[in-house]
Amino acid sequence: MKIKALLFVLILSALSIQAHAQKYRTAAGARFESNKVGISVQQKVHDRGTIEGIASLGEREYSGTALYEWHFPLLGERFNYYLGAGAHVGNLKDHGVFTGADAILGIEYKVNGLPFLLSADIKPAFHINHEDWVGLSSGVSVRYVIVKEKKKKNPIWPFGNGDKKEDKKKRRDKDEDKKPSIFDILKGENR
Repeated sequence: MKIKALLFVLILSALSIQAHAQKYRTAAGARFESNKVGISVQQKVHDRGTIEGIASLGEREYSGTALYEWHFPLLGERFNYYLGAGAHVGNLKDHGVFTGADAILGIEYKVNGLPFLLSADIKPAFHINHEDWVGLSSGVSVRYVIVKEKKKKNPIWPFGNGDKKEDKKKRRDKDEDKKPSIFDILKGENR
């Protein structure tokens, strides 16, 4: 009972964290399923969302899958869980072309100091025109980070971003938008 309560508290706290869930923009690598091997490419589309493309090759079939995934931090920014949904199309040796829908639930870890992502997931699939109408596969992926997430500058000075050029430009734009006051007119300053 205590383990279930602890797990529930961990999941709620992970959902309430307002941090970015991923530390990369684009990653690609190998995916190993129970009876297939493939290539996985992930592209970040916003703070918590990625699109993943998977090309898989098995003993009797090959397929391509596209998934939209939502990422949520679990223990910090480098370790998160994700869930998503998508569709697939493929070719089975004796039945021909098949299609279907997919779901995914997994965990992902960005290795600290190295450009690698490790992930493990469960991916149920519902097939049309396949000898198996429902499939449940588990997979492990190792991806290389191709495009890193840009780091935001931490200001040294707590009252501004520390970028003097941008501050000057903002002040200049603000001064140009400012209408002359009565004091400027009385002083004789004209714009």
